[in-house]
Amino acid sequence: MLERLTTQARMNPPLRIEEPTAPARPGFALWQLGFRPFYLLASGFAALSVGLWALQFAGLLGTPYLRGPAWHAHEMLFGFTLAVVVGFLFTAGRNWSNRPTPTGLPLAAFALLWIAGRVLVVTPYGWAAAMANVAFPLAAAIALAVAFLPARNRRNYFFIGVLLLMSAACLLFHLAQLGAAPVPDGYGIREALDLLLFVLVVMGGRVIPMFTDNALAGARLVRHPSLDRLSLASVLALLAADALQLQGIAAAGLLAVAAAVHALRLASWKSWRTLRDPLLWILHAAYCWIPVHLLLRCLAQFGWVPASLATHALTAGAAGGLIIGMMTRTARGHTGRPLRASRTDIACYALILAAAVVRVVVPMGMPEKSVAAVLGSALLWSAGFGLYAVTYWPILTRARIDGKPG
Repeated sequence: MLERLTTQARMNPPLRIEEPTAPARPGFALWQLGFRPFYLLASGFAALSVGLWALQFAGLLGTPYLRGPAWHAHEMLFGFTLAVVVGFLFTAGRNWSNRPTPTGLPLAAFALLWIAGRVLVVTPYGWAAAMANVAFPLAAAIALAVAFLPARNRRNYFFIGVLLLMSAACLLFHLAQLGAAPVPDGYGIREALDLLLFVLVVMGGRVIPMFTDNALAGARLVRHPSLDRLSLASVLALLAADALQLQGIAAAGLLAVAAAVHALRLASWKSWRTLRDPLLWILHAAYCWIPVHLLLRCLAQFGWVPASLATHALTAGAAGGLIIGMMTRTARGHTGRPLRASRTDIACYALILAAAVVRVVVPMGMPEKSVAAVLGSALLWSAGFGLYAVTYWPILTRARIDGKPG
């Protein structure tokens, strides 16, 4: 399995989308490809969700189904992150399979289902919230299967599996919250975090070295298949260990090895050569947070750092950085614009990376400033994704500037 996945990472061009054969329609284009609505929804929600979380703590939202940290963790994983993943897969999946993925009314229905999930978790209707949130990744997996299976696109079948597992993790989370099953507290969130890490490792391995080689003349990155296999194996082993609730020295040893493997993988990509290209360095900087996340998780096993710092190294650092980098790059490429970061794009990168640094580094060095670090990080995060939403609204809602469909 690992050898097939690493072969995919070398063989699949993830972002060169074959455009639909139908002629482009002028004007409003939000529903023409999956990245358009879901990048806007995800970025807008990322900016607004911190404010909603503050309203919950202030007691201004009545009696919502999910409160405080549970709501925050659920929405960042099953709301924000899944929206980006589904938008990307609906777009790239068209090229990988040469078959259509949801557009038009079906795509709008997916967006409405996602919105329903965001609304219902801040109501008292727990079972309705559970059904909407479990159904979204499940429906997305079915939509991808409709494209991939007839095309026998076996090299990307695992994305269907990832979405199915995300649906299962979401179900476990809600069953625990509703007291409907004896599921350990936080179990669904932990498994969802590991699945997120797996997606980041696979996609990072696909796109970062390829983009670096293509953009930098003479880069000549040397791929190390054994290192790629070890990187994937370490994440799969971690997912299994967390499923079995492995703790202590055994878990710490696994995490330490995984951190070293991913640090070596990043070093092989010659990140220092990307500093003049923001579209590249944001991806390298984001991947750097993966070994940091694994190392912090290792230290947390001994109680030396809070586990929440490791979690936010993954979510705010690795996921936030890779998401903002890929959302700017793919939005530009699929709307006919040059692959060159604007000043606004660079500001978004700086804000998101700063949010991760403030959230993770400040509490380690100054624990007494933890509350201020959380608030400061939230403001930076909201500013970064809010700036993206405002800047890319006209880009994502209008037809391609080169007249092509998509």
